Amino acid sequence: MQLDAADLTALIALCRAEIDLHCEHLSVLDSAIGDGDHGANMRRGLEAVYAEREAIAALPLPAALEKIGLVLVMSIGGAAGPLYGTLLMELGRGLPDAPDAAAFAATLGRAVEAVARRGRSGPGDKTLLDVLYPVQAEVAGRAAPARIAECAQSAARATEMMLARRGRASYLGERSVGHEDPGASSCALLTTTICLYLKEHAAP
Repeated sequence: MQLDAADLTALIALCRAEIDLHCEHLSVLDSAIGDGDHGANMRRGLEAVYAEREAIAALPLPAALEKIGLVLVMSIGGAAGPLYGTLLMELGRGLPDAPDAAAFAATLGRAVEAVARRGRSGPGDKTLLDVLYPVQAEVAGRAAPARIAECAQSAARATEMMLARRGRASYLGERSVGHEDPGASSCALLTTTICLYLKEHAAP
């Protein structure tokens, strides 16, 4: 997997557009079990990354990921900023400049565990980790990008019937069941956007 400056610029623009398109839906999901601002927060974060896209794209991939993570921490409100930021900063710190599939899978695994520690949560707690864990497993298994995207979408939908054990949604107890987790949903949207781009454009 090799990404050049053009790829990074395109991916930033596509992720920004996808979050903007689904901003209202993400906030509706969050209104049911949270503060109702996840869509707006994610849009603000992706806009901030987009504003720095040229500087980010000029960096080697590990440094670019770390920079994106830092921007998200500084611009996304609530719990999502630190969680997404941790994921990307840990990826950036752990990757070589030209990672192969094995290096990426191993580093992603460590980054997901860092997110779990940061959020003090794990699989089944109804968070974005319920997307990240199965996605990481597919990456480790060398699944095709389209398969990884399908996995992310399915995993996000599966959070609907989970009982929230972390975050504001956990205060609702049984009432959190029946609502898709907004963080899992935004994670699936971003994962799908990245995977479909890689399917069409990135060199193996």
